[in-house]
Amino acid sequence: MLARPRLPSGALADYNLVVPDPISPTNHPGRCLCGAVRFIAHGPPRWVAHCHCESCRRATSSPFTTYAGYLRGQVTWSGAPVAVHASSSGVERSFCARCGSPMSFAGAQWPDEIHLFASSFDDPAALSPQEHVHAAEQLPWVHLDDRLPRYAQTQRDGPPLESRPR
Repeated sequence: MLARPRLPSGALADYNLVVPDPISPTNHPGRCLCGAVRFIAHGPPRWVAHCHCESCRRATSSPFTTYAGYLRGQVTWSGAPVAVHASSSGVERSFCARCGSPMSFAGAQWPDEIHLFASSFDDPAALSPQEHVHAAEQLPWVHLDDRLPRYAQTQRDGPPLESRPR
């Protein structure tokens, strides 16, 4: 019988010992509020966007959320397994079963991608948003003068909305 490797102090029984060292500048670690669920996103994100859709607002109890899009193979999970909720047809939202922190969004529309919440990264400031999506659903009292392009839905659904007068 093989001896089980000794786990790091505080690690859970299903801790993934194969996760690479997060100190590398190309790795972007993150975690839930309580630290039970952890991930490392390898390499730069494909995109970073603020989402204003009603579904994301309700899932996060916030006026909008910011996602970093990665290919599924770029993300390594460790610690406690995420819980998954099928929030609508073709959409899965993962969260920490202990503290309830939302962890990811995955949709059939983007089968090879996983969208991670920018705020769950250890260094969210390293992820600069490039655009606003589903801006047609933006709450009227949210005013962000970041000069990023705003799309009624997404980039692939049409050109950016006209800039608002300042």
